[in-house]
Amino acid sequence: MRVALIGPVYPYRGGIAHYTTLLCRALRDAGHTVLLVSFKRQYPQRLFPGQSDRDPSREPLIVAEAHYWIDSLDPFTWFMTYRHIKRFQPDLVVLPWWTPFLTPVWLTLGVLNQIFSHSPLIYICHNVLPHEGSWLDRLAARLVLKFGTRLIVQSDAEKQRLVSLLPAKHVDIVPHPVYNMFSAKRLSRQIARTELGLAHDIPVLLFFGVVRAYKGLRDMILAMPMIRSCLGDVKLVIAGEFWEDKQPYLDIIKQSNIADLVRIDDHYIPNEDVPRYFSAADLLVAPYHTATGSGVIQMAVGFGLPVITTVEIPLRTDDDRALVSIVDRQQFAPTIVNFFARRTQEDASPPVPFKPNSDWQELVACVIKGSAA
Repeated sequence: MRVALIGPVYPYRGGIAHYTTLLCRALRDAGHTVLLVSFKRQYPQRLFPGQSDRDPSREPLIVAEAHYWIDSLDPFTWFMTYRHIKRFQPDLVVLPWWTPFLTPVWLTLGVLNQIFSHSPLIYICHNVLPHEGSWLDRLAARLVLKFGTRLIVQSDAEKQRLVSLLPAKHVDIVPHPVYNMFSAKRLSRQIARTELGLAHDIPVLLFFGVVRAYKGLRDMILAMPMIRSCLGDVKLVIAGEFWEDKQPYLDIIKQSNIADLVRIDDHYIPNEDVPRYFSAADLLVAPYHTATGSGVIQMAVGFGLPVITTVEIPLRTDDDRALVSIVDRQQFAPTIVNFFARRTQEDASPPVPFKPNSDWQELVACVIKGSAA
């Protein structure tokens, strides 16, 4: 089957780029011919909340034969991209939806496809609406996603959100596949902690990824005094770039007198450093206020790192020790304490890293099903 897949890939950074890359690989591994289209410019620098949308990794996640045709600020490139796609004669077109910023681009492609090509158009909705959204974001989602032949989301909550916007649309749920692309480079805990300069004999909690308000880092920091009172010395490692003012977090740390418990690595973590953090930790903490699917949590599963979170995110593994603990927000700290209290010398080793790619195959099957819609 001929598939036109559009989305960011290297040299762009982050979870959506990784997702697009791994989906392209899975489609090609399944025998499909893929036209992969990416961006020559994704965001103008002044609008990107981080330092750069480019991936600084020395060991990037790369996919072959990507075409960098789309400039998000240049409508001429949108029409030229459509011409390239039409010439490819795809059996279906696949687009990711995660930010209203790209509404003009996706709307143009959707309208042109509907008028001239009539190819099945599949939207993979990473976020139906932004975590900090408005009525304009709802309008943008309706305008763009109504052109989709079928829509794919990653959780039941997102399906309900999408159905409320477009009740007549067909929506499939395929949970976020596991990110196991880095797990082959997993280190021993001792080596990872030595390389990161962490003590070998204390619990290490990992908060990983871009820091935004909805991810609940403030709640995690406020929980640390109780956790220390129960566990003694413990370290919270915050590894990721702040996309909001860092000072309020530093103020809470100072006021709570826990500066010795917290380490902040305020920068994008390149691919080659990811295994160190996940190998060094005992537990991934994800006190999210909302989540539609989490590449960070699925990466933890790939490394065999247990997760405690406050949202229900399906995990793709049969290892009970890796299952997310669904807890009331007020019980987040006690749940962490109980996690370490339950561990015995026999079960202190982390769960087995996730290896099969069946979940990516399931996503491919759902995408390809759209060609018959």
